Amino acid sequence: MSKPLFARILYKISGEALMGDQPFGIDPKKVAVVVDDVAEAAALGTSIALVVGGGNIFRGMALAANGADRVTGDHMGMMAIIMNALALRMELQSRGVAVTVLSGLAVPQVCDTFTQRGMIEARDRGDVLIFAGGTGNPYFTSDTAAALRAAEFGADAIFKGTQVDGIYSADPKKDKNATRYDTLTHTDLLQQGLKIMDGSAVALARDNDIDVVVFSIHAPGELARVLCGQGTFTRVSSN
Repeated sequence: MSKPLFARILYKISGEALMGDQPFGIDPKKVAVVVDDVAEAAALGTSIALVVGGGNIFRGMALAANGADRVTGDHMGMMAIIMNALALRMELQSRGVAVTVLSGLAVPQVCDTFTQRGMIEARDRGDVLIFAGGTGNPYFTSDTAAALRAAEFGADAIFKGTQVDGIYSADPKKDKNATRYDTLTHTDLLQQGLKIMDGSAVALARDNDIDVVVFSIHAPGELARVLCGQGTFTRVSSN
């Protein structure tokens, strides 16, 4: 495999990717598949951090839409994210991969609380980092948390594993005429309303000159291939 395109990346994983065929929850087999890909990519020498969603367990926005308190719902969503992060940590550790979980929501009994100093120490040790608990604040999506942590981590790119192999002009599962893009700019995403990430996350990535790379999470080994410029993906950059 050729040399990686990026020295440091943040890999954004949807909570649903850990669910498998279950209606909700964590499927250990799917966790193992995701960790296989992360371990393979880390072995190439790229520094990797992970952000995982919590939609396989709980969605605070859905609770709020039914009239419940948004702040409480978001805190429940953050705790779901922490549960997913711990599942990933266990699987990585079982492979002998050094890993540190840092949470924006303080739960010191189960993992360290995020600090810039702690993040830099773990990163410079060569640990795979898992950023859990979102930003620790309500009203922010996991996409925005990923973009914020990517900037703090000093990432060159945010890798986003999705249900399809890149960014399309429309949902390719619903529109057979949808066009897949090889390259776009952050401004393209915002102006065309392409919903691969929320607008605040795209703006954060753009303002910090962080590329966004979108690919299918379902092809085993695709993370390492895309990291080396192979496979199928869409790359979003500043120009």
